[in-house]
Amino acid sequence: MAFGGVQIAYRDSGAVDDTPVVLVHGMGGDGHTWDRFARRLARAGRRVIIPDLRGHGRSAHTDSYRFDEFGADLLLLCERLELRQVDLVGHSLGGYAVSCVAQERPELVRRLVIEECPLPLRSGDEELRLTRRFPTIPELWHATTSLIRHPRAVLAFDRSMTRTALEQFRKPNPEWWDRLSDITSPTLVLRGGPGGMVDPEKLAVLLDLVPDCTVTPFSCGHSIHRDRYREFEAAVIPFLAR
Repeated sequence: MAFGGVQIAYRDSGAVDDTPVVLVHGMGGDGHTWDRFARRLARAGRRVIIPDLRGHGRSAHTDSYRFDEFGADLLLLCERLELRQVDLVGHSLGGYAVSCVAQERPELVRRLVIEECPLPLRSGDEELRLTRRFPTIPELWHATTSLIRHPRAVLAFDRSMTRTALEQFRKPNPEWWDRLSDITSPTLVLRGGPGGMVDPEKLAVLLDLVPDCTVTPFSCGHSIHRDRYREFEAAVIPFLAR
């Protein structure tokens, strides 16, 4: 499906469900990272929609990888599929993308799950203090992809976006923070332990700004749904079933 000239690939289980679950992968991966969780949701009768973000998987490479464009692609997908309400689950960069959808169209989102999303800076002063605490390109690459586990995703990934993504996370984004209060859906944030990428100070601010938000901590690193799948499922399935 083409959005503004960008071809976005997705899979749709096609089940009859008033509120589909949209699963959004992180940077360097593709939709297949969700296969195990998608099967679990399908067994429960949920319709599952799994896109590949631009520059990933079977979706097109582009000249632009602004974070707001990832969110806009997801919103257009929901509109093209004529979805009236969805549950959104996003990991890392996908978590940022689903948060943008929830800010832009709060009435569309019934439940929102954000897994290990690196939170952007709020101000220039903060940028000067925290620059050394941000992951390096090799660290981010190691956290978001694995050649052994997902060779197809690695080969399809447009590596040109890696530096662009880091630049955006290092650049203050006060508008994103200002719009967090627009999110009306119950929101679940999943935070990893050592090796995770969620700054605890910024997470505390997010909790104050999102009206209905809870945090579930895990002991693993950045990829909770991969490395602690059973714990991930135990936290997310009841939340989506409410």
